[in-house]
Parts: sequence; structure tokens; C-alpha cells
Amino acid sequence: MFNNIYMKIIERPKVKVTSKMAASMSTCRKYLLHFVNEHIDFRLAELKSIVKLCGTELKYDEQSYDKKNPFLIVGLPSESCAKKIMKRAILIRSMYELWAEGNNRDQLCTNIKNIPTEQLRPYLSPDLSYRFKIETFNKTISMEDKLQRIENMPYDVLDFQGKVKLKNPDHSFHWIEYYGYANAPPTPEPTKLYFGRWIADGQRDKIREYHLQKRHFIGNTSMDAALSLIMANVGLVKENLFVFDPFVGTGSLLVAAAHNGAYVMGTDIDFQLLHAKAKPSRVKQKVRAKDESIHANLKQYGFGHLYLDALVADASNTQLWREQPLFDVIITDPPYGIREAAVKSGKKKTPNEVAEEHKEKYIPPKVQYGLSDIYKDLLNFAAKYLVLNGRLVYWLPIIRTDYSDDNVPQHPCFKLQSNCEQAMTETIGRRLITMEKVIDYQEQSDDFKATYVKDHYTKSFRERYFTNWGQPKNIEKSQTNDTTNPEHKHSEYKQPMSTDKSTIATNNESIATNNASIAKNNEPITQSGVIHKHCDLSEPIEVELQHGAIPEQH
Repeated sequence: MFNNIYMKIIERPKVKVTSKMAASMSTCRKYLLHFVNEHIDFRLAELKSIVKLCGTELKYDEQSYDKKNPFLIVGLPSESCAKKIMKRAILIRSMYELWAEGNNRDQLCTNIKNIPTEQLRPYLSPDLSYRFKIETFNKTISMEDKLQRIENMPYDVLDFQGKVKLKNPDHSFHWIEYYGYANAPPTPEPTKLYFGRWIADGQRDKIREYHLQKRHFIGNTSMDAALSLIMANVGLVKENLFVFDPFVGTGSLLVAAAHNGAYVMGTDIDFQLLHAKAKPSRVKQKVRAKDESIHANLKQYGFGHLYLDALVADASNTQLWREQPLFDVIITDPPYGIREAAVKSGKKKTPNEVAEEHKEKYIPPKVQYGLSDIYKDLLNFAAKYLVLNGRLVYWLPIIRTDYSDDNVPQHPCFKLQSNCEQAMTETIGRRLITMEKVIDYQEQSDDFKATYVKDHYTKSFRERYFTNWGQPKNIEKSQTNDTTNPEHKHSEYKQPMSTDKSTIATNNESIATNNASIAKNNEPITQSGVIHKHCDLSEPIEVELQHGAIPEQH
């Protein structure tokens, strides 16, 4: 789709984030962003978050913004600001200093000739090597056409005196032609052309570095590297912050947070998963390795010193924690009740009184945890334990045909920052919700509780999911393996959690006494080496899937 080539130069004689860009662009330098062609609904959310992290100002024309167009012209104060942004960007392929643009080739050449001399002068030195690079989007052009573009450039203006160097030159100048939306028939001629100087590429190499196939400890629900890093960006994760995941699984989100220098911690109710006793996710792996853990994943990437702990704990039980704001950022992907059961501690009937001598190690059985309650509890928890101006980032599963923005849970402490959709099929999807805490929590106020304008989960999401997905509703006991549906790309799958209560109850050591002391006794958090779940099918991973899997991630 995106065709480019390094072109040899023919020998010749040496000759703040604001949408009101037009009025204020003159005070900024113009840059061209080239976004990658995936997760298009997430582009602005990530960009604005990175700009806030960098403490700089961004200007662009919001009214003319087209999310299907991979190119966006922005205004930034300096080149150093541009490079800072690109050191965090996952969804930006490249950034260029924009020198000229046009609606056709003649107009672009004319505008190149009008480039101010003072802008060109720093790059005309004979000591600086350079190259030209021809790029086209949504159309492949022939070598003859590319050579023609090179020959027709206005060299009376682009009078570079240095040597041509195709690999690692001092400066790279790009001629870019846009032939319409991706996956649409290309236009006969480019509808927009750009010429500029390359500044930096984004962090796409980090996706390969943290690829799940290379990771030591994974599960059926391990979040893919790209979405994990995007969540860390929109959560404003940075060095020395304290990041928490209440549904931690195999810790994919913690890896992304630690990559950005944050200290990380999580909880999960699944004892078997945290202790690497659950069924392996890799097809040819029969037994999990003894050293599989979240801590092992952090150490694999050199982040072991940033790992605090992973606790076997019920996310709905807030008595575990000290009564004060603890976390700078909360990023998570709650269970949807499809691939993995959404449960919490409790009994369907009123429990008998537990004898005093058994209370310390007593582990209650589990009951179903409705999605409505999960998200209300999550917002109430974040309101209480997130620091002021901290961010809460989480996934919200939806039936796309019934969804409205009123379905997003609300809380007086939080302001919605972004709401980005990831479509799985025409009817099934999920939304990445980013909220910022803007008001301190007030314990005594009845108004400081999470609510819905319109509850999306009044009917069973599981039943609605399988009805829309075209799968049978009752498949909990199905052991039939199924191959990955191509519609599930950029998604992940949750394995049903064990309901063997005797296994959970007899493993009394699962709730270590130091876990409770963290919250209740003001003792320092210790590194106990407990273990997450997260996976995106854009990263092919060998997993054994049961029939009727849902895309879910952590």
C-alpha cells in the first residue's frame, strides 16, 4: 500500500492543543504527521496525550481533520518538541518538517520554489550529505515514474551542495503523493502532495521488541504490545509514577508501563493464573515453566526493579487498601464474562459465620460479577485511590448497534478525556475509555458514586454477544478448539476461569499475609514474585482456543 524507494540523484551541475491552526500557525513550525494505517480512532487521543506528557503545544485544524486520511499537518514550537513526541508515538509512522504542499505536481513544484532562502540555507552546505525519497500512499508507481519525479524537481532552488548518500544521510528529503483512502481504489492522480525534511520515525520497533511470541509468560488474554503501549501513552504513564492494574492477568499492561519508567503493581482473583498453574496458552507447551510469572516478564525486558507485586485479590474488595490516594495511573481491561468468567468473592446465599480461628486464611467462594457492577466498582475504586489529575484507562465491551455515549459510566470525580472504538465485527466492539480525576473523593457524599445515564448491560452481554456473533449461547463446557476468526484481528481472548472452589479454598497460601499488610499496616510493598492475562491477533500467537471466543484483552 505504501510504496517508497531511495532514489539516486542524477548528476547535475551544482546549482497548545488547539484547532485554530490557520490564525496561529505562523507562530509555529509546520510538520506533517504520517499515521500508521491501524487503530485510526485512537490517533488523536494518543497524540494529544503525548503532547501533554511532553509539556508542549500542538496546533491543527480540527474542522478539516479526516481520521481516514493518514496525513495530518500540525504546528509545533520546535524540532526538539517534534522529536520528543516521536519518542513515544506508536501510531505515527513518521514526522516531517513540511516545506511545501500542493494539489498537483506543478503546484507542488511552484510552492517548492517559494521556500524562503533562510529556510534552505542551513542544508546547502557541501559538508552535509542528503538524499531524496519518493513515497506514494495507496498506489504503486513504476521506477520510470519515480525517476521522472526526481528529474523534474526544481533544482535551481534545491541547490544542495553536499554528497548524495542513500544510507544514513545527514538529511533526507521526501516527496509524498497521496492517492486516497487505504483499501479504496486509488485516484488517477494524487489528490495531495507534500515535500519536506524527515524528522523522526515513531516507536513501531517497540511492538516487535515486546511481541507476545517472544514473551516468557503469556495467557490466552495477554494484551498485544501495540495496544498496551497505546494505553500507557493515553494514561500519561511516565518515569517514577505508580501504575496499577486491578485485573492484571499476565501483566502485559505492566510491561508497557514499566517500559516508560513507571513502578507497577496489579491484582487478580485467578490464583491459578497468577501462580502459573493455569493451562499453557502455547499449543505445544504442555506444562508451564516453574519460573513463569509477571516478575519474570519484567526481568526479561530489564524492568525487574520496577516490579512491586502482583496480589491474589478481589478487585471488588476495597478493604485491602489504605484509605488514601495511592496510584498515579490505573490501566486495566476487566473481564467481559465471555472467554473468562467475571466473578468476585461471595456466596449466592447468606454465608454461615466463619469460626474466628479460620478467618485469617478463609477464602470465600465466587459468584457472578455483572458488567454493570464491575465498571461502577472500578470508577468508585479509582475515585478513592487515584491521585488528583491521575488517569483511569479501561476497555468497555459493546454491542455496536445498541451503543451510545450515554452507556459510558460516569462519576463526579472524573472528566472524560477520550473514547476510542475498536471494532471487532459489524455488531461487536469495545471502546478504550480514558478519564482524568479532577475532583478529590468525598467519602461522606452519596453523590460521589458511579452511575450510568443508560446502562448497556441490563441484558446479558454474553447472550447478546453470541446472538450477534452467530454462536450458540451455552458453550461453557465446550472443549472444541476453534481457529482464530480473522475478524478478531487486534483482539485477545480470555479462557474461562476455573470454578473448582476446592482448589481455591485449599490453597490457603494464595493470599499471603504480606498482601494484607501492604494496605492495612502501613508496611512497605514487598516483591513477593506473584504473577496476568492479555493478546492481539495482529501479533500471531499459538494458542488453544475454545469454541466461541470473545475478543478481550488486558
